[in-house]
Amino acid sequence: MPVNKRSKFRGTRTCGGGTHKNRRGAGNRGGRGQAGWRDHNFSRFYLLGKTEGKHGFVCKTSVTYEVLDIGDIDQMIPDLVARGIATQNGDVIILDAAQIGVEKVLGGGQVTHKLEITAENFSERAVAKVQEKGGQTLTP
Repeated sequence: MPVNKRSKFRGTRTCGGGTHKNRRGAGNRGGRGQAGWRDHNFSRFYLLGKTEGKHGFVCKTSVTYEVLDIGDIDQMIPDLVARGIATQNGDVIILDAAQIGVEKVLGGGQVTHKLEITAENFSERAVAKVQEKGGQTLTP
């Protein structure tokens, strides 16, 4: 003999929920996703940083580079030459950006040295600034 209503319906197809078509949609779940997660007796301090819903998108095909502005590289030139990472041939500074961990050179800042710089990738502005001073950009 069943003790309560729940155990009475165990083993039946719908467990007392009516026809098999009932309890199907999101309305019977109370909504989709995080709908209704803010209950009146739910502590807000439990969340601290949880955002409501989903925001933005995630691009799984994007390519990321280690980047540095050409102006920052230009300011580092005296130190790079002193440490032997860059070499000076007359008035031209020769530098491989991979040795300082840079994959892409961006065009921010000012160029004051004549550079011959090698990197995997350059922005158009960086190429223009280097060539304006008489230098050149090379890709491996």
